[in-house]
This record gives sequence, C-alpha cells and structure tokens, in this order.
Amino acid sequence: MSWTFLGSGGYPDQEEEEFQAGFREQVTALHAYVSRLLGGDGYKAEDIVQETLFRCWRTYGTAGGTLLRPWLFTVARNLVIDAHRSKKARPQEVDGAARLDQEPAELDDMETMLTSVVVTEAMKTLSSAHREALYQTYFLGNTLEEASQVLGLPVGTVKSRIHYGLRALEVALLQQGVESTPQSRRARRAKAKKAA
Repeated sequence: MSWTFLGSGGYPDQEEEEFQAGFREQVTALHAYVSRLLGGDGYKAEDIVQETLFRCWRTYGTAGGTLLRPWLFTVARNLVIDAHRSKKARPQEVDGAARLDQEPAELDDMETMLTSVVVTEAMKTLSSAHREALYQTYFLGNTLEEASQVLGLPVGTVKSRIHYGLRALEVALLQQGVESTPQSRRARRAKAKKAA
C-alpha cells in the first residue's frame, strides 16, 4: 500500500521534508493499529488513517512540541471511538432485500386486522340465531354436535343456521364492498346454470 502526502505544491523546504519523512515512518504502524481496533476492516482503517493524516497535516504544528507518533495514534484512536459511537447512535442500516423480506409479514398482520374488523361489522347485521351458530362453529371451533349441545338445538337446525348464516354473511360483506371468494362465485354460477 502506498500513501500520497499533501504538500505545498512547490519545492518542499527542510521542515516540510522532515514532516513528511516522519509521516512515512508512522503510517504503516498507524494503519496496523487502526486495523486492529476495527477488527481487521482494512477499508475503514484506511479511511481513519486518511482522516488522521489530514488532521495532522492541518493542525499538527499548532500543538507546540508534541511528539508525532503519540499524537497520530491518539487522534486515530479518537476517530475510531467517534465512528463507533456515531454508528450506535444511528438506526441500523438495512439493505433493500432484508426490508422486502420484512414487509409481507407486516402487511399480513394489517390484512388480518382489517379482515377481522370487516367480518365483525358484517356479523352484526346477521340475526342472533345465525350469528350464534356461526360463532360456535367458526370462531370457537366447536363441532356440530358440540354447538348443538351449547345452543340446545338439533344438529340439523345448527347446520341449517350455519348454511343460511354464511349466505347472509356473504351478502353483508358484498354490501360493505368486499368481493366474494372464488369458491362462492363458482357456486353461484353453478346454481345459475342449473336454474337456467
């Protein structure tokens, strides 16, 4: 790895040559030190070393008698700490593919919530007999026999109430603007063909 140093653009004087010679002696050791601090990330280490050298070039002479090596290593260490702190302060960066993997789950949750609100509103329009039969079987998961025992009705009556309750629920959902399912559309077309 080679390092390019900023100069005055003209012929360097004695002081500037000594300054650049001191840089060249320290850069390799500084890069190795910063790389260790960053866990071996060479690209970030180069960025930190570059920023350290820029700060040194800009302000080193103003410190008044400070030794070059400790000053460089202190500045580099502080820059590593600052980079670590700023990374922790910002939200975690996520690439686009990871974001796309997360969105469908959030949409599914929203879809489930909206569906439950719409179905609840549609259920309110049903008669209490139909609503109770659907509630016992579809929402509580009871069998026909269990639902008939809870409701105190024969199994055939519960079946009938479920059938007519589902039809009424479909009509209520259609009135709310919810399209019917493909299965119910097929069933209606089949009934229409038989009637014709």
